[in-house]
Amino acid sequence: MALVPFDDRDGFIWFDGAMVPWREAKLHVLSHGLHYASAVFEGERAYSGTIFRLRAHTERLIASGRILGFEVPYTVEQIEAACRQVLAANNLTDAYVRPIAWRGSEMLAVSAQHTRIHLAIACWPWPNMFGEARMKGVRLGIADWKRPHPETAPTASKAAGLYMIGTLAKHKAEAEGFDDALMLDWRGQVAEETGANIFFVFDGEVHTPIPDCFLNGITRRTVMSIARHNQMKVVERVIMPDELTRATEAFVAGTAAEVTPVREIGPYRFTPGDITFRLAKDYEALVHMQPAEVEARAPI
Repeated sequence: MALVPFDDRDGFIWFDGAMVPWREAKLHVLSHGLHYASAVFEGERAYSGTIFRLRAHTERLIASGRILGFEVPYTVEQIEAACRQVLAANNLTDAYVRPIAWRGSEMLAVSAQHTRIHLAIACWPWPNMFGEARMKGVRLGIADWKRPHPETAPTASKAAGLYMIGTLAKHKAEAEGFDDALMLDWRGQVAEETGANIFFVFDGEVHTPIPDCFLNGITRRTVMSIARHNQMKVVERVIMPDELTRATEAFVAGTAAEVTPVREIGPYRFTPGDITFRLAKDYEALVHMQPAEVEARAPI
């Protein structure tokens, strides 16, 4: 399939309160967000015209901006309305939705107290990031780059700069023939995949790392809630790489990945099994429910 450049598409992007033709949604080359990564974003999915967990994503966007020291200049309700408007403007019901807020070009230095905060929201068709064959299980390498100590980076924010090492890790993994990479943290503990949280099955229980230096993902919390609803035991704990020899199943969970089985992580092998498939099936059903039913069935 031919790659369609993201700067040359038909459609519309919501940009600072106006619906702008896709090709005209531009910013200045000296924008602070480009030079100093003073930007935060969200990844959301719309299913059958409804954006899944929109309120949680919108609240996290605003919270991420505050962690980086700025206020997104729109209310939760205004941002949610804009997300729905951009879906409608692009005639999409099933799509990936990307809000992003950043510091503008009024100042260009480490200090940026007087920059304007911008907000844009785009959407486009994007099936699961791992493709149609994903339920056979994806293959992950083990990244050289580590997730940083929370005193060295704003790890509780979905900040653009934190994804630089994810890109480096994923590119190396892809060059080695893997689909993606598992990232450890600065302590050598299992952390996450480059853009999704990770889970393992030990003795019939669902285990996942404690999110103390990476995002406590919205999909992560949703999957944990589904598992508990199904009477599965969920354990958040420190997981060391050498423990993976005992895990029988592994899977990743995130907005772009949804729930995807993992069959290989470096030297470790797993067999996609009943627990993974049950959670994937229940997640697929949940995302097509109305927001009130989602909150009732799988509160986060």
